Amino acid sequence: MNWEQALKDYGHYLRIERGLSANSLENYSLDVKKLILFLDSHDIKQSPLTITAEIVQQFVYEIAKDVNARSQARILSGLRGFFNYLIFEDYRKDNPMELIESPKIGRKLPDTLSQEDIDHLIAAIDLSTPEGERNRAMVETLYSCGLRVSELTALKISDLFFEEGFIKVTGKGDKQRFVPIAPVTQKLINIYRKEIRVHIKAQKGHEDILFLNRRGKQLTRAMIFTIIKRLAETTGLKKNISPHTFRHSFATHLLQNGADLRAIQQMLGHESITTTEVYMHVDRSQLAEIVHKYHPRNPEKQ
Repeated sequence: MNWEQALKDYGHYLRIERGLSANSLENYSLDVKKLILFLDSHDIKQSPLTITAEIVQQFVYEIAKDVNARSQARILSGLRGFFNYLIFEDYRKDNPMELIESPKIGRKLPDTLSQEDIDHLIAAIDLSTPEGERNRAMVETLYSCGLRVSELTALKISDLFFEEGFIKVTGKGDKQRFVPIAPVTQKLINIYRKEIRVHIKAQKGHEDILFLNRRGKQLTRAMIFTIIKRLAETTGLKKNISPHTFRHSFATHLLQNGADLRAIQQMLGHESITTTEVYMHVDRSQLAEIVHKYHPRNPEKQ
């Protein structure tokens, strides 16, 4: 088995057996392709079935010169998954990544915006243009529903259940969930639909997509990033923000206001509660206040 065939088979496995999205498939493939490029550039003739731990270690030393610890850890994790697949299919008996340690990295806490920051960003949107009404509805949806950028761009008109107060979101691995949507967000989406989108001729295959560009096609992830960056520049916001910042802020503000962590997990579409627990950092002082106010050992409670 050569690298091309192994990578192709691995892609089929990830898509069919694991149900991963196209973006996830691309990321996993890139990790393996980095190793293949290293082998080619050093004229190392080893197949996926014969490559040794020593060769992989050389690759690790090489990438350590160019990427940070977090990126290294992600690449190594991707390679472990690839070789575990080969073991699972009985192509190999061992994983050459087994004795290779990932670099130690701290857990990165998500950046967040205050409610005031978000209000300023939305208020800065130029509503004199058709794109302005669309952008206001998109930013409000990102924040009020805690969506990933890919979930926002893929949102369909048929996913809107406003009478019930929900939208249907298709997340990672094509897993679907229902997320509550606030009346104010519904209002802004309806304004965009009735005043702007109705005049856009949707291209074939994009008729049901909610947010369209001027040519009637689904917006790209890159376009959403650009819109957010320009808003930050317009308002003079010094924080380095992205569409994901609104998702982080959604979860953080819910937690600060007393929402249950399990409920936040469901709304974010996290498979594991551990992923959601990163938001527990947001306000340690608030946790201390809760203990001070409610714990029976507090002198004020006695």
